[in-house]
Amino acid sequence: MSHNPTRRRVLAGAAAATGAALLPMSATVHAAASARFSIGKDDFMLDGKPLKIRCGEMHFARVPRAYWQHRLQAIKAMGLNTVCAYLFWNYHEWREGRYDWSGQRDAAEFCRLAQQEGLWVILRPGPYACAEWEMGGLPWWLLKKNSGDAFLRTRDDAFMKPAKRWLAEVGRVLGAQQVTHGGPILMVQVENEYGFFSDDLEYMRGLRQALLDAQFDVPLFQCNPTNAVSRTHIPELFSVANFGTDPDSGFKALQAVQQGPQMCGEYYSGWFDTWGNPHRRGAATKAVEDIQHMLKLGGSFSLYMAHGGTTFGLWGGCDRPFRPDTSSYDYDAPIGEAGWIGEKFQAYRKGIEPFLQPGETLPPPPARQPVMAIPAFTLKESASVFSGMPQEARRDVSPRPIEEYDISRGLVSYRVTLPAGPAGKLSAAKVRDLAWVHLDGKLAGTFDTRHRRFSIDLPARDKPATLEILLYTIARVNFGPEVHDRKGLHGPVQFLPKGGAPLALENWEIRAIDFDADGVLPPLEWKQQRTRGPAFWRGTFDAAKTADTFLDMSAWGQGVVWINGRCLGRYWSIGPTQTMYLPGPWLKRGRNEVVVLDLTGPQRAELRGLQAPILDRLQPERDLPRPPSKAKLKLDGVAPAYSGQFQPGSATQDVRFPTPVSGRQFCLESLDAFDGKQYAAVAEISLLDAKGKPIDQSAWTIAYVSSEEARREDGQALNAINGQASDFWHTAFGNVGGKTIASGHPHRLVIDLEKTVEVAGIRYTPRQGDDKVTGRIRRFNAYLGAQLVDPGE
Repeated sequence: MSHNPTRRRVLAGAAAATGAALLPMSATVHAAASARFSIGKDDFMLDGKPLKIRCGEMHFARVPRAYWQHRLQAIKAMGLNTVCAYLFWNYHEWREGRYDWSGQRDAAEFCRLAQQEGLWVILRPGPYACAEWEMGGLPWWLLKKNSGDAFLRTRDDAFMKPAKRWLAEVGRVLGAQQVTHGGPILMVQVENEYGFFSDDLEYMRGLRQALLDAQFDVPLFQCNPTNAVSRTHIPELFSVANFGTDPDSGFKALQAVQQGPQMCGEYYSGWFDTWGNPHRRGAATKAVEDIQHMLKLGGSFSLYMAHGGTTFGLWGGCDRPFRPDTSSYDYDAPIGEAGWIGEKFQAYRKGIEPFLQPGETLPPPPARQPVMAIPAFTLKESASVFSGMPQEARRDVSPRPIEEYDISRGLVSYRVTLPAGPAGKLSAAKVRDLAWVHLDGKLAGTFDTRHRRFSIDLPARDKPATLEILLYTIARVNFGPEVHDRKGLHGPVQFLPKGGAPLALENWEIRAIDFDADGVLPPLEWKQQRTRGPAFWRGTFDAAKTADTFLDMSAWGQGVVWINGRCLGRYWSIGPTQTMYLPGPWLKRGRNEVVVLDLTGPQRAELRGLQAPILDRLQPERDLPRPPSKAKLKLDGVAPAYSGQFQPGSATQDVRFPTPVSGRQFCLESLDAFDGKQYAAVAEISLLDAKGKPIDQSAWTIAYVSSEEARREDGQALNAINGQASDFWHTAFGNVGGKTIASGHPHRLVIDLEKTVEVAGIRYTPRQGDDKVTGRIRRFNAYLGAQLVDPGE
């Protein structure tokens, strides 16, 4: 999806055509060549009549092709008349210059099916999408160039030239699907929520021109969250607003920049899940109220998501700064992961029905696809991950990002000789993402980019030892400047012996299992025994019929699953998802083969198929070891850079310091809350430079937090610096004798800025929602210093 109130996408397009008044400010807006669909002064116009767009998002890449029609029928039955479709650039061009529009990637067929079911289409071709998708849809091979530079989503030729080629290819494949050519595509989006990323208006104009050059002649539009609508609006594009609450503010932001129909490009029906955090939900009652309010105002909308589906294969993305998304993209959408409908679907349908056009009726929803259980079966064969590594190695003095070796993603082995000597600390410049360090074949520790843990202790050695690091790339970040997510072990790598000088480790052997676009399995040496350490496992089961099921992965550790050679997706027993949706069309009557990669080892090498998913079970004890924090706050004697009071409500607020202050660590101290309760919550904290612009926070980390809620809801501190105002840091709840309690104010959150910076103020986004939400801070102190936290190491 995108991100949002810091989030994502939407639909609506610019331009008008004969038979409807053009937007008054849009003399340069691209006009559609056909009178069938246009953008008028107050309405979208279809065949000369006003059209209220009731749209829902569905990603064909996240739904088995055999089920596309079923899900489209459900969208229609819910009361929607349009489907919004993302294209993910990397899904169609994983290797530069090789385009794939076949099978599961057949976007033109998806459009044809939508039209067959009586749905219009809003197309969102990128080049950037977000959508909790690998690198936000951008191809990994872009990172082979401009090493170390942040050039994506800019006018740099290294990005714009391939992006324009991509959009030209989209025009070649989907141009005939436009309404101007008899197809269902009404509008096409330019980029996605660019206001979150930058404000280069010429960049937006350049991509708009690329779509025109690709022969798109329907209205073009852009989307942004409410608070960024004005930042990148250009009159050549129609603007829509993305939000999950407060439609009045969203529509007001649109009215400030253009005259035309009001549209919410992404209204959030739920939210996505990340590994290790509670399952997210979205209440239907408030959503239906907002949808009805928009329709009463004459507005249009698109639900994000109407149907989320599943991020099959290795296409799942990663929230910033590094929180990988689950394979399930259920999203708590009204149409569930497996296409199921229930009370939420019925609430949306009932809420939309009063706003149908005269003579319009809703079809009954399609029947649920059949489901089945699969009895437990054992995977009896295994193969060491190291046995699957190629014999031939790349050699380098110091490890570089894997993109520079033409490795896309997967498992990478780094091997070097560590000389004899005393115990000490092994450290790397960066490790993306997880890595297991072995010394002479014995596990010595782990690197974990989630916690920026890039060093471990190693024991003394009386002779040279082989140091081997097995690295696993989980997913590239899909949002913010962190999309420049170069994977692998980044040098320099050094060993610091106790009492000695640092030793640079050089002359590495590098081998990789590159899973490539669709998770291709390497040749493996299977054995009829349990393999120790990271391994692939293989087993079979017989099916008398084919039907949907949910593989129970709760006894396994972390890795990837393949079914009949098809990469099903990632799993991780830390939750919240404990099952993997296995669509019936991907099974065979008779013998079926399952391969499981497990990097940490299963409790039992056993699988079974359930008849319902498990989406909300956390098992934090199954996570990688994490040393307990010894951090201690050091605020005694430190004067606040600013003391004050925030305004009530949910609006983002800028606070300027009397004079700029320099420091490496920033502390927000909550003294009390507007509701008088003993909680603190923050949606987003940004720091401002002397010009009032946000300071780059891509390398920030949490140095200290007084408490955070991680069980009843996702209230971890990282939410305050991930660029998304829809989630939040919330101080911990407690429970004693059935009564909820919490420690009182003050509450403190300390952010390490990676380097000393000059700060002139803060931008604070309160927890979103109505006035009943807890934790909105009233009085506060802001501190800045060289070291406000003693790490305790």
